[in-house]
Amino acid sequence: MPLFKIYKLHFSPYRKYIKSLRNLLGFVPGNLSLYKLAFRHRSVAVLMKNGIKTSNERLEFLGDAILGAVVAEVLFKRYPYKEEGFLTEMRSKIVSRVNLNQLAKKLGFDELIEFDSKMLNFPNKQGSLLGDAFEALVGAVYMDKGYNFTREFLITRIIKPHIDIHTLELTETNFKSKLIEWCQRHGKDITFEIIANGEGETAKLFTVQANIDGENCGVGRDYNKKNAEKLAAEKACEALHI
Repeated sequence: MPLFKIYKLHFSPYRKYIKSLRNLLGFVPGNLSLYKLAFRHRSVAVLMKNGIKTSNERLEFLGDAILGAVVAEVLFKRYPYKEEGFLTEMRSKIVSRVNLNQLAKKLGFDELIEFDSKMLNFPNKQGSLLGDAFEALVGAVYMDKGYNFTREFLITRIIKPHIDIHTLELTETNFKSKLIEWCQRHGKDITFEIIANGEGETAKLFTVQANIDGENCGVGRDYNKKNAEKLAAEKACEALHI
């Protein structure tokens, strides 16, 4: 069996791509199409026969949940005497778009993501391109290898070597307060609006939109309303370069 895998890798038309993934992930992917989808931004979504466009958004949704669960477990064990509020805040810091964007950049995701080159002329539209791809990748690993494998991959390959939890603990990242203060300084109105969840999303999931002068500047989703507002504020801060 190992000989067959080596032969397949050597003669595959995607040899270079598979090699890049293996160097990035530390393992050879099973279902390559999942990983290619994880790095396909909606700007280059492929139209299917039934009218549905395939991009990494569904995998991103799945990966967000898996990543959140693993990070929650790591924090729960690391801080046995801390209350829920502290653990929630720490999880938000770790999975924040700013942190995931930086992490994805460090890991070299920018070399693998497929997106419309026109976005390079509009930095604001690039937003959470890298962070979204990171979550989509987590979703791809989960679908390909299962939860236990994904958990071990995240802890040993991502969290331990690349995330300084102690430094994040001392870092202030209250994006909601930062956004509100920015709006006050610039005389702008800000509201956080709960909007309808998309098809297939559970009713328990809060989807909050941050509106500045009536314009949508960021959307956040979480099973806690306040956390959803924080995520929406983070997206808005990122879009506005605050």
